[in-house]
Amino acid sequence: MEFNRSIIITGGAGFIGSHVVRLFVNKYPEYRIINVDKLTYAGNLANLKDIEDKPNYTFVKADICDFDAMSALIRDERVSGIIHLAAESHVDRSIKDPFTFARTNVMGTLSLLQAARLYWESLPERYEGKLFYHISTDEVYGALQMTHPDGIEPPFTTTASSGTHHLAYGDSFFLESTPYSPHSPYSAAKASSDHFVRAFHDTYGLPAIVTNCSNNYGPYQFPEKLIPLFINNIRHRKPLPVYGRGENVRDWLFVEDHARAIDVIFHNGKPSETYNIGGFNEWKNIDIVKVLIETVDRALGRAEGEDMDLITYVTDRAGHDLRYAIDSSKLQKELGWEPSLQFEEGIEKTVRWYLDHQEWLDEVTSGEYQKYYENMYSGR
Repeated sequence: MEFNRSIIITGGAGFIGSHVVRLFVNKYPEYRIINVDKLTYAGNLANLKDIEDKPNYTFVKADICDFDAMSALIRDERVSGIIHLAAESHVDRSIKDPFTFARTNVMGTLSLLQAARLYWESLPERYEGKLFYHISTDEVYGALQMTHPDGIEPPFTTTASSGTHHLAYGDSFFLESTPYSPHSPYSAAKASSDHFVRAFHDTYGLPAIVTNCSNNYGPYQFPEKLIPLFINNIRHRKPLPVYGRGENVRDWLFVEDHARAIDVIFHNGKPSETYNIGGFNEWKNIDIVKVLIETVDRALGRAEGEDMDLITYVTDRAGHDLRYAIDSSKLQKELGWEPSLQFEEGIEKTVRWYLDHQEWLDEVTSGEYQKYYENMYSGR
């Protein structure tokens, strides 16, 4: 079967990556979609069961740090686009093991950049019709204060530069021009990878786009992250460990809205540009936890809020940033994207998915899914 183009999506067996792979495979049957994933703890091909037999989908188990393997794959598949999501992303793990984060996030990105550059430069048309799209995080920007110039207690209503009104915990937001100020090994590694992508554009002319996104939530998220972890713990009436007093604020975006943004930017974004992707949806961690308790209790037929006593306050994370908030007005104004779900609707949808997919949760939390793939790829 002939395809118009071949696109690599790295980290496509992970949380966000699996949603991007599914969207592209289903929406663009004329594209050959190549999912490259190392299948570390966060990679799970069960996330893609519904599209694994599609004729335009291929999975390749590989390490993005393997420069020779990436070079051969890009050349043999005549790849014209790379959507790079593969990354170590859990802040707590980065504090314990910063070397792994530097290797994957920095050297892995550099490996892909160099492999793509050398292949594309070898072609008669060189960079025409090519794109390296690098997905990053809002954490590279550092932290924002929770303040209002008139002394109003947050949350208060504010207006973004796009004219969007929303509740906020401060009067400043991360813009594409905000200076980088990473505070964790994870965000430092992502910041470094962002700089390499832009350097390859400036030095070699490699067509590249960087996007920085706020916290994602939704189906298929690895259950060490706050929302799926707490949904599972509430169901089983296990403690809910909240850092500090839960005062840290995050901007939340439903993962399918992020995938739609990636689609829009990949096809219509301007190379060399940066686009921030956010939900205009700020919540304190403790308030998120309370909403989850009420929603799960209601879904399970319990008295709404009866599991509030599961909240357990624990020692705060080292270098824990106070507030993240994205202004995605540029993306809205220039490319017409905006979130499709209100947070309450997204949380209801997310809670219901995890409660309806307990088998998926059990296999992930027990590690059984990894044993399956270890046997599959060792020939046993």
